[in-house]
Amino acid sequence: MDTQTIKLQDTAVEATQRITGKEAIIKCLLAEGVDTLYGYPGGAIMPVYDELYKYQDQLHHVLTRHEQGATHAAQGYARVSGKVGVAIATSGPGATNLITGIADAQIDSTPMVCITGQVASHLLGSDAFQETDIIGISTPVTKWNYQITKASEIPEVMAKAFYIARSGRPGPVLIDITKDAQFEEFDFAYKKCTAVRSYKPVPKLNPESVQAAAAMINAAKRPMIVWGQGVILGKAEEEFKAVVEKSGIPAAWTILGVSAIPTEHPLNVGMVGMHGNYGPNMLTNECDVLIAIGMRFDDRVTGNLATYAKQAKVIHFEIDPAEVNKNVNADIAVLGDSKETLAALLPLLEQKEYPEWHNRFKEMYKIEYDKIIKNDLKPEKEGLTMGEVLEGINTVSKGEAVIVSDVGQHQMIACRYAKFNKSKSNVTSGGLGTMGFALPAAIGAKMGAPERPVVAIIGDGGYQMTIQELGTIFQTKVPVKIVVLNNDFLGMVRQWQQLFFDRRYASTELINPDFVAIAKGYYIDAQRVTKREELTGAIEEMIAAEGPYFLEVKVEKEDNVFPMIPTGASVSDIRLE
Repeated sequence: MDTQTIKLQDTAVEATQRITGKEAIIKCLLAEGVDTLYGYPGGAIMPVYDELYKYQDQLHHVLTRHEQGATHAAQGYARVSGKVGVAIATSGPGATNLITGIADAQIDSTPMVCITGQVASHLLGSDAFQETDIIGISTPVTKWNYQITKASEIPEVMAKAFYIARSGRPGPVLIDITKDAQFEEFDFAYKKCTAVRSYKPVPKLNPESVQAAAAMINAAKRPMIVWGQGVILGKAEEEFKAVVEKSGIPAAWTILGVSAIPTEHPLNVGMVGMHGNYGPNMLTNECDVLIAIGMRFDDRVTGNLATYAKQAKVIHFEIDPAEVNKNVNADIAVLGDSKETLAALLPLLEQKEYPEWHNRFKEMYKIEYDKIIKNDLKPEKEGLTMGEVLEGINTVSKGEAVIVSDVGQHQMIACRYAKFNKSKSNVTSGGLGTMGFALPAAIGAKMGAPERPVVAIIGDGGYQMTIQELGTIFQTKVPVKIVVLNNDFLGMVRQWQQLFFDRRYASTELINPDFVAIAKGYYIDAQRVTKREELTGAIEEMIAAEGPYFLEVKVEKEDNVFPMIPTGASVSDIRLE
């Protein structure tokens, strides 16, 4: 038959080719610009791995030590590169091991495509070896999923998967492919997906809503901006910075929004939420107009909804209509992509300053500094604090590093004190709070931004949940820097037990191994710091190292993270001690 060669991305394929399903999968990945994927082989996905073997010069497959590690690595890659992360696994336990990372990606709006192998189509529903209904299991935590049983479905479904994962509010997609479909031959042709019937990823911008928002903002006396990851996902950092600077409005961030503008920007007033800064939390309940941009009013941000910003008019800039009025009712909703909506808003804003209002934030910061920050960063106690470790990393990295944090006290300390000069610099598990996230995510982040230093900040508890990924680091030689802040506790749980459970430390004290010996067992340079005078030199050595590096810092066992809003309390009930 006659064939016509066409070019997709940098990969030449044929408009009509007779190929197998397994080869079609690889060609689809290449056509979508995939250059890196993370996974673990097994029986039901083995045909695809056999085909991958032939494409090693075009597709870099990273063999993680656990399928959960593959999803977190794909997340880290996606978050810093802006591309779709890809993870691949076999059927049964291989597929189910992806679920935690998929759920994490769903709630944190991370674009990811997961490909799983499945038993042959004639065995579906028979409880065959390593058969699991991964479509049923993953439905609640995916943006879309689909099971392929015929090779001819592969091009259209794969194109649709990448389109859905990256468009609108991003998210994870899972494609399950039976083993016989991987072997079956068909006439292959590929066309990128640009639309799906009934799926409208970006709402049409309503100019009247933008005009109404601008009028309300211009009339405000004490306005406040809270921004989230939607600014970064929309690639709207420049538009956002222009809006903030022209309006003169103090702007606070959620943990996934941080780094959209530099942390040292004079209008950046800090973090909101359970362990956020005193000023932006308290003054949420004093502002007269609250402008939410690309954030979803998570409970860790709002505290008790019955008392959250009741005095304020609320303007919500949001791409996902389902998030509007879900938790906090908006007086004005501006639907659309943040890059487009903020660009439309900018010319309608008046140039303003709010000196008295800004002074309120400065007064609150002074209170927080004297009560908390000074003791975190410049402690007089003998033991090391997590805060001074972050301050040391700031000094050496000069705010240029990507900080990948796990979940716990160290995460909140990292978000509070890390300095960022560039966008896409903070990678953490926000909505799901997945311990074990940071180590594999740092691997993906470094591969997604190889030119940038990547430092993983991890607690001794979360570190041991995915410690096996040191093997991935050893095998790939990816030069990530790993800092374990070791307090021999599940620190955040211990803090809650101290404050709310009368110091009953039930199952939170850890008897830890020799972390330095383990790192050296994987041939990774490593050292331990126990004294303040050792810290700066150790951080400098770590950052300067050409290869991967592990640094364990023994910190105070029973330090707490403050400020803190107790669960279910109002943001005005924030505690400084």
